[in-house]
Amino acid sequence: MDIETVTQDIEQWIVNFVEVPHPALGGWAPCPYARSARMKKSYDIRIGMDPYFDLRNQARWGMGQWEVIIYVYNPVACPVELFAATIKNVNIEHLLKANMIALEDHPSDAEMVKSVCMNQGTYALAMVQSLSELNAKSETLARQNYYHDWPEEYLTALFQHRQDPR
Repeated sequence: MDIETVTQDIEQWIVNFVEVPHPALGGWAPCPYARSARMKKSYDIRIGMDPYFDLRNQARWGMGQWEVIIYVYNPVACPVELFAATIKNVNIEHLLKANMIALEDHPSDAEMVKSVCMNQGTYALAMVQSLSELNAKSETLARQNYYHDWPEEYLTALFQHRQDPR
């Protein structure tokens, strides 16, 4: 994986899917805040080496100038069960204590909201954000009925380690 190709792939996913309103999501974009972050260039894409150590170190460094830091991994080198367990452990052991959280996305674990697959589809991703900012944004979206028709099982997993705004 080279950073130029990975960055292009992730940015195309953001522009062509993540920030695009979808009829099955009530006309909402999968992430209503993605366009703003992209326009402000307040996200960073990094090729990760080891999810646990990358994210542990990120907890030490903080978010700096970034709203979102996306660590990208080869999904073959990070089997889905191990990847998910690693993200959960590093969240509990390091990130949550630093007011941060990593949300994982793996192509072998389809995340379906209604008929919409939310996954990037190519890479295993660990998307790091400020926990308090993510909670505040989720609360705002909940007041606007953003999560109204989302499957309960998906929301339960999504809000694990976070304030459930519903």
